[in-house]
Amino acid sequence: MSEHSFLFEQKDWLGEGSINLSMVEDELQFYTRWNLGGADSSGEISALQEIQIQGISDVMHNQFCFRSITPTSFEIELENAALGLITGKGIIKDGLIAWEYRNPELGFEGFEFYEKQEDGSYHMRAEYATDDQSRTMIQGKIWQKGGK
Repeated sequence: MSEHSFLFEQKDWLGEGSINLSMVEDELQFYTRWNLGGADSSGEISALQEIQIQGISDVMHNQFCFRSITPTSFEIELENAALGLITGKGIIKDGLIAWEYRNPELGFEGFEFYEKQEDGSYHMRAEYATDDQSRTMIQGKIWQKGGK
């Protein structure tokens, strides 16, 4: 876990990439910022993610809580205006942080992978699906603020 500064150290991260929505043919560019808090006395880590999609004026806000953190796993909560509160499970491996959500009540599932690169940045990819067969696929890169 100590090899990963993303999520586990109190730092800010910036990122960019592309989003493909199954109902839209165009690829949309996005920009993101992660503000990571340090672990509190119970070991929980809070994080705020802001996402700006090119051509859309509203900024999406995701509030995360990472808890029950071990060297190989964690639990995650995501809260935002579109989904409300959903929970998931994550894994930590050499060069990889990943998590998934499954919420049958909402008809929502998804995953995110963050693969550490030699320069300390992370390549990321994510996919989300809903019961109505809508899919969102995301690819990008994040890096610690102050270096790319």
